Amino acid sequence: MTRVLIADDDDLMRAGLVELLTNDTTIDIVGQAATGREAVDQARHLHPDVVLMDVRMPDLDGIAATRELSSTAPATRILILTTFEHDDYIFGALRAGASGFLLKRTRPEDLIAAVHTIAAGDSLLSPSVTRRVIDRMAQQPTPELTGRAKLAELTTREREVLLYIARGLSNREIATALVVEESTIRTHVKRILMKLGLRDRVQAAIFAYETGINRPHGHNAEQLPDTR
Repeated sequence: MTRVLIADDDDLMRAGLVELLTNDTTIDIVGQAATGREAVDQARHLHPDVVLMDVRMPDLDGIAATRELSSTAPATRILILTTFEHDDYIFGALRAGASGFLLKRTRPEDLIAAVHTIAAGDSLLSPSVTRRVIDRMAQQPTPELTGRAKLAELTTREREVLLYIARGLSNREIATALVVEESTIRTHVKRILMKLGLRDRVQAAIFAYETGINRPHGHNAEQLPDTR
């Protein structure tokens, strides 16, 4: 069972999410919270696998709650679910430790799939959010030198996989592009995260752009063949 805590200050939204997610017999709603502080307190007590976290909540907003949970309950994964697509929310949430960012207009079946994806230790962004992350990171002015030094720890193939991650490709898509088994890519991803000290694929993608290795027009950009 995937244990889920729902945090949203809208009573109707919480009720709707409960009804939706309980249609999946492998999801167990272990708690509900109407404020960020309640979300943090309940998560520490209930130990959910995933917290569905709204951004705008009283007492403690969703980003601050995510930051607190990331440091005090790292085993709990945070999936931001919000109406708002502002850059400050997106990047604030990802830097706070969220493993995913979806909009409330997401299709029900995609939300259920996202919960399982996050619970399995992967990360997920809605397509429009992925585009904004790529655009924002591509405009960063100067590569972070400490981060680039860490790249020396990666093998050539691991660097290649990192670049595909930064482009938003799934493990299956990377495996197809490199003509290898998907299990091989999963192993590469785990090693990349371990060597770079990163939590998940979202942080890996941000790392790739911040260090300049996937900058479309920068001198430090590394290029990959187009897989589309």
